[in-house]
Amino acid sequence: MKTPTILAASVLMTTGCVAGNYQTDTFKTKGGKEVVITAIKHASLRIQYDGLEIQVDPVAEYAPVTDYSKFPKADVILVTHEHFDHFDRDTIATLRKDGTQIVANPAVQKMLGFGTALANGESHALAKGIALDAVPAYNTTPGHTQFHPKGRDNGYVLTIDGLRIYIAGDTEDIPEMAKLKDIDVAFLPCNQPYTMTPEQVAKAARTIKPKVLFPYHYSQTPVKRVSELLADTSIDVRIRSYQ
Repeated sequence: MKTPTILAASVLMTTGCVAGNYQTDTFKTKGGKEVVITAIKHASLRIQYDGLEIQVDPVAEYAPVTDYSKFPKADVILVTHEHFDHFDRDTIATLRKDGTQIVANPAVQKMLGFGTALANGESHALAKGIALDAVPAYNTTPGHTQFHPKGRDNGYVLTIDGLRIYIAGDTEDIPEMAKLKDIDVAFLPCNQPYTMTPEQVAKAARTIKPKVLFPYHYSQTPVKRVSELLADTSIDVRIRSYQ
């Protein structure tokens, strides 16, 4: 797989239909098209590709409050699991239009009553040749496994014209990560007791070997520690507004 061409490390969004400033990172697919990833907050991100709008774990009320009516309607909405900082029924309604594809883990799909349920290990073909794989996301630390039990929640691997993006969801550095191959961009959560410590994130990154790593879902964690722990690697660690 070719190394993705990184067009912009961080750009302030000052124009367009989204109010406020959002950090964006732009990558090129093997076919030369742009994929723009916008850091909204915490576990919420926006992916734009070839006219498609993809929203991941969109949540309005989790601080800072986000007015999703200012975003374009979504073509695809991905939900990893049912926790309040990932699943927001009202925000899904705000972003939804005729033809919106909603993909979630089975528990969320059941709560919604519509959309496509994907369990760990299942795949789904999205619009315009985008492949989606649901992968495990769970806790392993004793005393923490009740937060995200094995088999319930999803991480996702999006393959967009050869560019592979891993959105881990709420997980620790689980053995299944060793099966992930050719990951260009990875989003790894970093806040114990719910997800990973910086040390666990660094360990996971060394396993996955993404070209670009975004620590996310980090709350008050000193996330710059991840950069320090991976300073001896070629992994490009980018700290964005995912508190």
